[in-house]
Amino acid sequence: MKKDGHIHTPYCPHGTKDPLESYIIKAISLGFQEISFTEHAPLPRMFSEPTPLKDSAMSMNQLEDYFKEVNGLKEKYKSSITVNAGLEVDFIEGFEQEIKAFLNEYGRLIDDSILSVHFLKHDSVYDCLDHSPDVFGGMIKRYGSVDAIYERYYQTVTLSILADLGKYKPKRIGHINLVEKFKKKFQSEKDFKDTLMAILRAVKQNGYELDYNGAGSSKPLCREPYPPLWAANAALEMGITLVYGSDAHQVKELGQGLPMMLSQEHLY
Repeated sequence: MKKDGHIHTPYCPHGTKDPLESYIIKAISLGFQEISFTEHAPLPRMFSEPTPLKDSAMSMNQLEDYFKEVNGLKEKYKSSITVNAGLEVDFIEGFEQEIKAFLNEYGRLIDDSILSVHFLKHDSVYDCLDHSPDVFGGMIKRYGSVDAIYERYYQTVTLSILADLGKYKPKRIGHINLVEKFKKKFQSEKDFKDTLMAILRAVKQNGYELDYNGAGSSKPLCREPYPPLWAANAALEMGITLVYGSDAHQVKELGQGLPMMLSQEHLY
């Protein structure tokens, strides 16, 4: 089965306004048999979003319209492609109970979902680590080094894997090395391979899938998928299911990274 399990929509405030239906039409033309719309879930109400435009996720008042539109198109195209209504849920340290409550309320509407880390907590301050090189550069000054940010990120990913978020907790862990998005500009002194292997073991032990995300391969300061090919191979050897995700925020990004990633077996 050829699946793209990580697609965004015009409901994403930091994406484009390409019509939702156009993603489905493009996915069919690329030969996909199944896709999952995984729009950024609304953030916890009490969380103060650190991005300048407060544009990391759709708002609560959009959620009903989002599911209504996706489900309508699911029915319209059911003879051509499987369309899943889903969410990309942000794991935010300190807001576990709010996230669990959200999933308990809306989980019945979700066909497929991803649990991702974008926000890091340092002391009492949160940062969106992948927002921009400038934001990442500012984090280095406060954390003290690039390595310190990497360590904090991987600690938070591990927390997300182990967190009790209820029966609707996503079963797929998103872009586990997103912290490397700007690695060609901000280089780490460590390779963190042992840390990534420990995360893969945690994914395996807890029975989760892994988002095999092509977006990093198109980012000029990264140029590798998330996770990199060596880690994808290690995951496969451990029996972890990899699910390709374009992480497309516009129609033209569907299929990004696939030429590099299709060398891996059992991708779908």
